[in-house]
Amino acid sequence: MSEVPSGCYYEPRPVPADGDAEYEYFQPTEATASVWSSDMQHGGPPSGLLMRAMMRAAPDDGQVFTRVTNEIIGPIGLGVNRVRATIPRPGRRISMIQADLEAQLPDGSFRLASRAVAWRMLGADSTPIAHSPVEPLPASPDQLKQILGFPTEDEDAVPWGMVGFIGKTITARQPGRNGSTPALWIRPALDLVAGEQMSNLEAVFTVIDIANGVGTRVDPQQWSWMNMDTTVHLVSQPTSPWLGIDSDLAIGSGGYGASFADLYDVTGFLGRSAQSDMIAPQG
Repeated sequence: MSEVPSGCYYEPRPVPADGDAEYEYFQPTEATASVWSSDMQHGGPPSGLLMRAMMRAAPDDGQVFTRVTNEIIGPIGLGVNRVRATIPRPGRRISMIQADLEAQLPDGSFRLASRAVAWRMLGADSTPIAHSPVEPLPASPDQLKQILGFPTEDEDAVPWGMVGFIGKTITARQPGRNGSTPALWIRPALDLVAGEQMSNLEAVFTVIDIANGVGTRVDPQQWSWMNMDTTVHLVSQPTSPWLGIDSDLAIGSGGYGASFADLYDVTGFLGRSAQSDMIAPQG
């Protein structure tokens, strides 16, 4: 594998003199750039930043994240971003937590660009009836060839190469079960925030948005399939920063589709994700 790069996806910034102290402020780096446009961020790093905010706002009450929906409300620019989390529905057994990411506009004001809403549930021992709909992926990431980014020439999947954010991830592939594309192990190659150790949940949500990009052989020079959301249902919590994704993109005839993925931890089945995709010809 090529040498792992140094750096981070976000650099923390102090609250400006005229800023809002309820928010944390960050400067995205070029490592967050989208494959669709170098002027906006890929959906992955903002999802990781929103998960970080929710984890920091969540009380230490034994509850775990079981469902997370990230809504991409508009382009997430590479200017200053700010994030805050709230708990609209507290509870002892079930609670809802929400985080908003706002992007700074040229006039200095901020616009809501992405929102995450999550359900948390109190954990309990359900080992006697535990069930997984699919077997674990046959090979772990340590048993496969790991590379930085994606192959530049690939007959099995889209050859994304090293463009923007996806060039700052570490990947390993094996035959998939959904559709005709490979199953992918992926983890961030950089720190989410400079100087911080990333949690496993933060790492997984930093890369989970990529599912719609790896479940198809459609040529990105001819078509775009940008997602507006990512909804993830978890049946367990990740035990490492590696996420296994086995995805398939379903495309209808009316200009929209959806990406569906089985998700894996190194210990087995982790959950499923779904994304709404806008299908459009390039040019």
